[in-house]
Amino acid sequence: MTQLSNRLNRLAPSATLAMSQKSGEMKAQGIDVINMSVGEPDFNTPDHIKEAAKKAIDENWSRYSPVPGYADLRQAIVAKLKNENGLDYTINEVLVSNGAKQSVCNTIMALVNDGDEVIIPTPYWVSYPQMAKLAGGEPVFIEASFEQNFKITPEQLEAAITPKTKMLILCSPSNPTGSVYSQDELNALAEVIKKHDGMFVLADEIYEHINYIGKHASIAKCEGMKERSIIVNGVSKAYAMTGWRIGYIAAPEWIVKGCNKLQGQYTSGPCSVSQKAALEAYIASQDCVEEMRQAFERRRDLIVELAKEIPGLEVNVPEGAFYLFPKCSSFYGKSDGERTINSSTDLAMYLLEVGHVATVGGDAFGDPNCFRMSYATSDDNIREAMRRIKETLAKLK
Repeated sequence: MTQLSNRLNRLAPSATLAMSQKSGEMKAQGIDVINMSVGEPDFNTPDHIKEAAKKAIDENWSRYSPVPGYADLRQAIVAKLKNENGLDYTINEVLVSNGAKQSVCNTIMALVNDGDEVIIPTPYWVSYPQMAKLAGGEPVFIEASFEQNFKITPEQLEAAITPKTKMLILCSPSNPTGSVYSQDELNALAEVIKKHDGMFVLADEIYEHINYIGKHASIAKCEGMKERSIIVNGVSKAYAMTGWRIGYIAAPEWIVKGCNKLQGQYTSGPCSVSQKAALEAYIASQDCVEEMRQAFERRRDLIVELAKEIPGLEVNVPEGAFYLFPKCSSFYGKSDGERTINSSTDLAMYLLEVGHVATVGGDAFGDPNCFRMSYATSDDNIREAMRRIKETLAKLK
């Protein structure tokens, strides 16, 4: 009998990808499904970035790239971190990977030993706990509830730290909630972290530019935190380049060397043409980033307004990213006469099969009381999706 490895059997499949696949199957059957399950900008990659990629192909940038990425791209990332974030790095402290997802996984695999604890605030992006398990670590969850705007407090963090704690994973702006930590809030968390030797922060900043409350704050900017922080970022969300698969870490050189060693053994350097496109994204005008941010902010305002009109949903106002994470637990135990809703996963499946809107249950993100909708779609889709959701939830008594 064939048997998959114990390592693989510890992992759960991605719920977001599962819902997206199911909605795709329904669409293939001719059902008109509005997909709000996937965290992907609906914009096309800006033309000047595409032109840079075409030029790279014509100039035969088609060979293996260096494992940590091309030097000119790493230099552009160094300049971005200096100009936008006020952080000083060298190119030896930057490693480019096949998407920010690999950057996160590289970091966890490079730092976490068997039995080490990885603190993950809930709600969390679905892959964080699975990556910690893959590395042999133990996820430790801190509940950041709807009532506290999905952000952990210094007191909660202190209470979760043990001698086995290796890392805190912090995502701001957050997937799945859209919550954003202010510099003051990060300073308070940093004061706790600095009391514990050998503890690091993986700062997932992939949604940095999709921010509705002003300037992005990075925990690496807190006093004494740069040497303890691993910043993860990339081009996928800000530049609508999800499929190009370019992410990076900025971290102390010894950590970058470790991730480089790991990456050299299992993927090597990222796609050469994608790197040339990413270089253009960083060095050219940033007008396209602001245009998309403004569109996302308008959509945020629209979906919040419409969601607040749905009886039974509790809605907060996301400060960044492109997700709404409403509280839906008031529907648990209710029925339309045929089906009873007992969880957020049940609710998401009900909305898909009855309302033909794909969302993701909060169970997958470590919060059983909420569900996630991506508003990275057109205004018309948002209006129609919310109309369907309102109509479908009204059937539950």
